Amino acid sequence: MFDVVIIGAGPAGLSAAIACRESNLDVLVIDEFTQPGGRLLGQLHQEPTGEWWNGIKETQILLDKANALNTNIKCGISCHHIEKIDEGYIVHTNDGLLKTKKLLIASGAAETAVPIPGWTLPGVMSIGAAQVMTNVHRVEVGKKGIVVGVNVLSAAIARELQIAGIDLHSMALPVSNPVTKDHAHPGKVMDGLVRIAHLAPSAFLRFGSKFAQNAKVRELAVKFYPKGGVKMWGMPIHIRKAISQINGTDKVESVTMVDVTPEGKIIPGTEEIIKVDFVCIAGGLYPLSELASVVGCPFRYIEELGGHVPVHNEQMETPLDGLYVAGNITGIESAKVARAQGTVAGYAIAEQQDKVEKAKEEVKAIREAASIQFHPQIKAGRAKIHRAFQEYA
Repeated sequence: MFDVVIIGAGPAGLSAAIACRESNLDVLVIDEFTQPGGRLLGQLHQEPTGEWWNGIKETQILLDKANALNTNIKCGISCHHIEKIDEGYIVHTNDGLLKTKKLLIASGAAETAVPIPGWTLPGVMSIGAAQVMTNVHRVEVGKKGIVVGVNVLSAAIARELQIAGIDLHSMALPVSNPVTKDHAHPGKVMDGLVRIAHLAPSAFLRFGSKFAQNAKVRELAVKFYPKGGVKMWGMPIHIRKAISQINGTDKVESVTMVDVTPEGKIIPGTEEIIKVDFVCIAGGLYPLSELASVVGCPFRYIEELGGHVPVHNEQMETPLDGLYVAGNITGIESAKVARAQGTVAGYAIAEQQDKVEKAKEEVKAIREAASIQFHPQIKAGRAKIHRAFQEYA
């Protein structure tokens, strides 16, 4: 029986493993991907300070620390079930059963689907898939593409694709339907754009974003949004245009772009065919929390954290004895926050309370310094889930 099994070898899982191994716990880290790093592997962007964040290098730093502590990491291992037993947990995997006294689930996040007509054609992919193919596998996703969905995630990855030399026509909204209604509403999308406008290379845009903090100003900005879009990194971002159809016979050949009202309704007669050979769909991220549900962990739906999250406290404990969670399964934030949360969980598992308190302060400091927040009310969301934990204390 292991002291602890960690599901997920992303930044949270690896950091937790390092903290556990510092206390000489018998640790096994498993991940279904062929190499450790999780979503961190695909990240490559320039910070507002001018420094580059290279996910592959950050992963290697964590791996070097883990390997120096003789950490057992197995990739290509999928977990499909978890049982609670008196001594701890049994983790069911494609490589057999794993018995462990304590269990950390750091399974990360998944992308939200944004269905639009034609989205099953070859050449249509999620924005995260494009990121991984470009930055990890070094595969050219196409010659010229378009991003459907305007949010913090898509803006960040679109910039990464540009840096890799990929030609993007623009970013635009999906056409409105019962599934995409929030992603297709210009006013709601504008709220998100304001949160990343401080990263724009144009001083004019950064200056304008300060005024857009006011709701009335944002309303006017949507109403009078430029027909040609607002350029960021030389690429038009449209919130009054939507992609109503992806066209092609055997693969993507073009998209149909239409003008929309401030409420996201199509304006008839505005159809325009845009020739592209690939389409990236971006619906944002949600916590990948099914495994915590399988084992019986209680949940709360908290919009500010990105969806349903396992109930947990600040040191990443759930109400189930010996079960911990860390990273994006607890709410959508940056890899830096996930990494810091993993350290908290690791020290909590190892019962190093003095180190837990210091690590918790580090999480707060990283969150405060974050240049981008996927959800603006993240601190309120964290407060809600921590209060929920008290109901089980």
